[in-house]
Amino acid sequence: MTKEQFDILKAAAEGKTKKLPVALIVDSPWIPGFVGIKPIEYFTEPEIWLSANLEVVRRFPQVIFIPGFWVEYGMAVEPSAFGCKISWWNDSPPSVTPVLRDISEVDSLSVPLPKYDGLMPFVLHLQRWVQQRIEPLGYSIRIVAARGPLTLAVHLRGVTDFLTDIKIAPEESHRFLEICTQTVIKWLSAQIENLPYVEGILVLDDIVGLLSPTDYDVFAHPYLSQVFGAFPSMLKIYHNDANILPFAERLAEAGFHILNFSHEIDIGELAARVGQRVALMGNVPPLEVLAKGSADDVRRFAAQCIEKSRARFILSAGGGTSPGTPAENIDALIAASEEVSVRRSA
Repeated sequence: MTKEQFDILKAAAEGKTKKLPVALIVDSPWIPGFVGIKPIEYFTEPEIWLSANLEVVRRFPQVIFIPGFWVEYGMAVEPSAFGCKISWWNDSPPSVTPVLRDISEVDSLSVPLPKYDGLMPFVLHLQRWVQQRIEPLGYSIRIVAARGPLTLAVHLRGVTDFLTDIKIAPEESHRFLEICTQTVIKWLSAQIENLPYVEGILVLDDIVGLLSPTDYDVFAHPYLSQVFGAFPSMLKIYHNDANILPFAERLAEAGFHILNFSHEIDIGELAARVGQRVALMGNVPPLEVLAKGSADDVRRFAAQCIEKSRARFILSAGGGTSPGTPAENIDALIAASEEVSVRRSA
């Protein structure tokens, strides 16, 4: 990401720009296929990884890629630091096997040390290597990322077991979530300290969208608020493409600035609920339209999103960029944005 791109993103989050930016969350499910390499090459060969990321940012200079030059191993980084089994595949990101067999074992867990545990040291080393390589080219890692507390909990425990635990073992579940929350904070802090130009964080936590409003208040809001509150000077982006609508008003108080949300939620309804408290980032369907639709489909849906939006809006997919998303559809997203930007400047 360039400094100019970050400044545009921050201005859009504050509703202070006439330009309608396009931003996309991109990572290992999309980039390897787009540039024609295997995921295992992407994860294990730094020069290939760097070439792939540079190809993407140079092909779409108008797009703000979030977090940008993301050193990641699918969902595996944080769980690996707790000892989860990580299985690697030739044609997809790695999978994670939960390590916590019963919630009663929660007190056996401890917050990992990012400099020493799991894949975290590999990420920190590669981040420094990447920064040295891209800075002469005008780019920097300006946003760092982590999975949120509930998503981490699910990777350690399993979805069904975690959702059962919060009902039958709430005290142990709170201790579990506190460990996960402190892990997220420590991991983000380690990345910020590792790099010279970080100005923002991205937290991804879809599991929050599986909760009822009551359970959100008890088991999600306090922990999300802790994470975002730990970084007062950062631009804070939250991704959740599950169903957040039942508690959208409360979620908007968690302390982040930009919300990337599901395409299944009407952008107009969500805007009405959250008001001007957060900027909305969406909302083109990432699979059915952006990946599988035509360029005309993308332009039409983007126009609908723009019509329903308001000042604090960033045009994007309603979720992460899906595997198979073609270049011409991203170009169509850019074209829709540029049409609006021209009208606003007239």
